[in-house]
Amino acid sequence: MAKQYWLMKSEPDAYAWDQLVKDGTGIWDGVRNHSAKLNMKAMKVGDEALFYHSNIGKECVGVMTITEEAFPDPTAEEGSPWVVVRVAPVRALKHSVTLAAIKADPKLADMDLIRLSRLSVGRVTPVEWKHILKMSEKAEG
Repeated sequence: MAKQYWLMKSEPDAYAWDQLVKDGTGIWDGVRNHSAKLNMKAMKVGDEALFYHSNIGKECVGVMTITEEAFPDPTAEEGSPWVVVRVAPVRALKHSVTLAAIKADPKLADMDLIRLSRLSVGRVTPVEWKHILKMSEKAEG
């Protein structure tokens, strides 16, 4: 099966990219949306995800890899349907890619991030992935 790509949101005052880098690995917990949960259940080891700072910054700041597939969320009640995945940082983006830049780019108009703006874990197509990584090579003008 081909590698899949994702975008995972975290409020940087709750859990920031720098904290994941410092930790070296972490679990993506606290997701309480069924669509986001289904996306996490679809993740496979080796898939990659954009780390997106939500609320503060509103920008893609790094690339993570999925290192462990879905397992029960230890922060949820026992027997609940909520899951986590384990992630590890791959690299920081050279330049963050802001929500404003993504919204302004017609090539990204169909992204889950735009169409399903409240979704905390969304899919990213391979074309969108490559485009965002290319955007991250240049400072926003």
